[in-house]
Amino acid sequence: MITINRLSKRFDRRAVLDELTLSVKAGDRIALIGSNGAGKTTLFRCLLGQYRYQGEVSFSGGAPKRRDAQALARIAFVPQLPPPLRMPVGELLSFAEKGAGASRAVMTDIAGRLGIDLAEVRNRPFWRLSGGQKQKILVTVALGREADFMIFDEPAANLDPAARAVFIDLLAERRNASMLIASHRLEEVASLVNRVIELDRGRVVLDDEVIDRLKAGEFRAVSITLAEPHPPFAAALAGWGLSEQHGGLNYTGPVPAGETFRFLGLLARYGSLIETLRLDQDMPETVA
Repeated sequence: MITINRLSKRFDRRAVLDELTLSVKAGDRIALIGSNGAGKTTLFRCLLGQYRYQGEVSFSGGAPKRRDAQALARIAFVPQLPPPLRMPVGELLSFAEKGAGASRAVMTDIAGRLGIDLAEVRNRPFWRLSGGQKQKILVTVALGREADFMIFDEPAANLDPAARAVFIDLLAERRNASMLIASHRLEEVASLVNRVIELDRGRVVLDDEVIDRLKAGEFRAVSITLAEPHPPFAAALAGWGLSEQHGGLNYTGPVPAGETFRFLGLLARYGSLIETLRLDQDMPETVA
């Protein structure tokens, strides 16, 4: 989908990206990690055509170019820092609807799930919203349309814990989109990604695919006890095939061994609710 070849970007003679080379395949969901200043945001800005750079970036096998309008139209983006937009929220939503093909109904649904009432804030200037409200609006706009490729730069940084959990669920529902997610909370996106890339000083120092290193057909026996019933967590566990017992406090069942990493990522999001956890290895397939 995206090929990056020897991408370099300098600021005041300092190389922020240093001949960075990597490729993103269709269907990749990548967690991009690295310390502050590693080049993550600069990489995103180059992909979006906002910076001039040296090297090549090509989309879907097309000719390399700095600003591919057709490709950019298929990209959804949530920045790390909200832009200082002075327009009212309603005008921003109308722009997203008419200019980017976002669905008003979808945006209303997403905003409601994130805990923000669009009707309540539609006449307020975007820049006057709280940090959390701004982030929820930006996520709403980005996810309000179909996009082949999604770029998120610390997208959950200003979200409250409940909204962060909903945000991860929203991303999980976009099964056909490729994603590049910069996050300092790797455990938070672990259930989403199939690849982890680490940048350091503008270069790739780790590119690890999350693959099944265990034999096909192996399962782990899972037993979880919650401190209190929690319907969203219960629904997520049911989606993994775990059975509810004892009034919604205990859940048991098999989880494919090769999906352990993603399953633990789910548990990390609800860690404060878990009272006991047992995860036994090498459970035979016959118990599934």
